Amino acid sequence: MTLKISKPHWISSSPMPHEDPITLKGKVKADIAIIGGGFVGLWTAIAIKELEPSANVVVLEMGRCGQGASGMNGGMLMTWWPKIIALCKLCGQGDALWLAEKTTQSIETLAAFLDSHNIDAELVTSGWLWTATSPLHIGSWKNVQEKTRLLSNREIFQDISKEELCWRTGSSAHLAGVYEKMNGTLHPGKMGSGLAQIARKLGVAIFENSRVKKFDKSQPVKLYTAHGVVETTKVVITNNAWAASIPNLSPYFVCVTSAAFATIPIPDRLKDIGWTGGESITDSQTTVNYYRTTKDGRIVFGKGGGKLLYTGAPRQAAFNDLIGAKNAINDFRRVYPNLADVPVDSAWSGPIDRTYDSLPLIGRITKSPHISYGVGWSGNGVNTSRIGGRILAGLALDIQDRWTENGLVGRTAKRFPPEPIRYIGGNMVRAATARKDKSEINGHKGYAFDRILSSLAPSGLEDK
Repeated sequence: MTLKISKPHWISSSPMPHEDPITLKGKVKADIAIIGGGFVGLWTAIAIKELEPSANVVVLEMGRCGQGASGMNGGMLMTWWPKIIALCKLCGQGDALWLAEKTTQSIETLAAFLDSHNIDAELVTSGWLWTATSPLHIGSWKNVQEKTRLLSNREIFQDISKEELCWRTGSSAHLAGVYEKMNGTLHPGKMGSGLAQIARKLGVAIFENSRVKKFDKSQPVKLYTAHGVVETTKVVITNNAWAASIPNLSPYFVCVTSAAFATIPIPDRLKDIGWTGGESITDSQTTVNYYRTTKDGRIVFGKGGGKLLYTGAPRQAAFNDLIGAKNAINDFRRVYPNLADVPVDSAWSGPIDRTYDSLPLIGRITKSPHISYGVGWSGNGVNTSRIGGRILAGLALDIQDRWTENGLVGRTAKRFPPEPIRYIGGNMVRAATARKDKSEINGHKGYAFDRILSSLAPSGLEDK
């Protein structure tokens, strides 16, 4: 079968929203307007209404809520413990520990929150396996493991024997690894529509198919769509990769594609190989592989570090990365040769807004403090977007507390070079990283030139 890029499995397998989309027409006034109806924007809207029920909140979404980047990821709920070293450098140990603990608490409380609103997002909290599929990657987690032990006084990352690891992952390609218990998976499509449903019940006005074409920074702010305008006191920017068209934010992240695919349902095969616990898995490559199973017995397998996109709003090429999808499938066949005959049901790709340290940018625009932003989730926003939403809600409501006054908020991020240096140099780094990963998988370090160039790449989802 010829591989084709199609609609993400999460979107095609989600029930249609009960509500018909409402497009903004005419003039609307709001206290707070949120640009972007994905996980970050919806969590922000929900948190605002929980903190200040009387607030008049509007969400403007260019398509359907939760069907942008929030509907294209792997659906893996991860904490910030794997980024604890970067967080400590950025925020100091106190704030880093507090933020990591908040991401753990977010997963611990999510099931009760969804149940209270009758939302079934296929949530499973079976943990995460951080693995090595190359001898050269064994122990990649040691520094993080030791740092978390020192800060938290407990074993966040538990050692696991090779025998147990191979059984739990269903593949002997996994040579070593550690296990983080408080992680999970969910169905991103159902989660996105569920959050939109909750926001509407709380009184949030959601306008879909209403892309913001331009906005000014005056007070009040006016946000213009094709058929209407929102006049608002506060603005929160949560449109992730699409924020690359905003000059105040675009220097601080690059957009790269991530491609993923879903197999046909194979519950019996998963039972045969032992991968029945629902754990999510990543390897230790720079261009990381991430994979998990689904409720109906599929494998969803993705690969980061695809195409580098030229600065600006993502173009159609971001959603048609056939090479990235083929690379993901090749890695799947390598890790699971025992499933080489399993057909791919659907494959998709989309843009990721990636900062240098793979931590989000959250704060207020300089000289325009009535405009807040939360972008740069680097492919790890399924859980951390809830934390970001609470921070952004506090900023929008001018609340002064630890949520809004920790070291992550308003941080000075490293800038990327201007175009075209960013694009040309970035592609050189990307190619070197791919060659280095391939060499390491084959058991050798590769060329020194590639190692030097790849060291210039933004850091990944885990500190190493």
